[in-house]
Amino acid sequence: MHSYAAVLRTPHALSTFGAALLGRLSYGTVSLSLALSAKNASGSLAVAGTALALFGATSVVLSPVRAALVDRYGPRRALVPMAVVYAALLTVFALVTRDHPGAGTSAVTLGALAVCAGACTPPLGPTMRTLWSQLMPDRRMLQRAYSLDGVAEELLLVAGPLLVGVLVAYAEPAAGVAVSAALVLVGTVALALSPVPFPVRRGSGRRGSARRERTTRTRPRGLMQPVLAAAGVGLCLGGLDLLAIAFTERQHQPGAVAWVLAALSAGSAVGGLTYGAVSWRSAARPRLALICAALGVALAAAGLAPNVYALGAAAAVAGLFVAPALTTAYLIADEAAAPDARTQAGAWVNTALNAGISGGTALVGVLVGTLPLFLCFVLVAVPALVCAAVTLHGENHRKRH
Repeated sequence: MHSYAAVLRTPHALSTFGAALLGRLSYGTVSLSLALSAKNASGSLAVAGTALALFGATSVVLSPVRAALVDRYGPRRALVPMAVVYAALLTVFALVTRDHPGAGTSAVTLGALAVCAGACTPPLGPTMRTLWSQLMPDRRMLQRAYSLDGVAEELLLVAGPLLVGVLVAYAEPAAGVAVSAALVLVGTVALALSPVPFPVRRGSGRRGSARRERTTRTRPRGLMQPVLAAAGVGLCLGGLDLLAIAFTERQHQPGAVAWVLAALSAGSAVGGLTYGAVSWRSAARPRLALICAALGVALAAAGLAPNVYALGAAAAVAGLFVAPALTTAYLIADEAAAPDARTQAGAWVNTALNAGISGGTALVGVLVGTLPLFLCFVLVAVPALVCAAVTLHGENHRKRH
């Protein structure tokens, strides 16, 4: 059986993956850094929250568009210019917010810079998954590579805020924004210089247009299930974060929420690495349905937790299915996409996940004060169960036809 070491021993895999991780560490540092810098400069938490929301919204919504540019022109011609502009905008944001504590820096200025920076965020995750598909023609090895990629990315999102915490202990918050700019620029350039061939979309005129039209017609059908699953997982995760806060507060242990969420991340890491190590005989689509169903059941059961310790254990169990669900969704998207549209396909899955997280947080924010907490946990589990049912129905329909 292939090992994770075999994935990294593949020629150019370690250097390419390392470059991508260096750039993606910026995604773990930038959000908190932006929020702290905006708060420090404007003196307003509302302004900071608005700037961060604008940054996140434009980054998520335009992700498939940026990924399509990478598919069309390749990393060197599309990804590097994005990173340069993105890093420049972050640097301007850092300069604008530097040495102006509470000075009332214009909210319009901060918002405009946040929107522009978010619009230029380089799609490093989708690009790396496209490169993985080039590096790993064997589907079992690709599954392992995606699992490793997903777990590493989750660890970076945990490590990023810790790095910002260290930075702001010795420097002002703007330093975190500047470091984020440097990380993404260096990582993106190194990734773009990778010798791994990238399947750039070619062809123009009537023949090229016809091929693109065929791809466009087939893409929504093939991507519907993985995108729906990613959105469902996102809704569950966004809701669970808020429910963990509400639960620990009602137990008069608000500080324990960090441990509950850490248990979720740990479970996801263990589940992802274990999932990638198994050579599955079942097809990816029915497997995705079963994973989503298991996630839904685990989340509903978490509502029965009598104390914080039990909730942490339940969160760890639920986490076991998070990374496998996302890994399978990315695998299905890769299979469904044309070779020269893989980056955009992965970006759609990623966009659905992030949109689901935001939607789940907003929905539970409305419900948590009006419904019993157990019922809120059940409702948070519903998206995963619905995704499982829809995926199974679609697979059965496909087999009949």
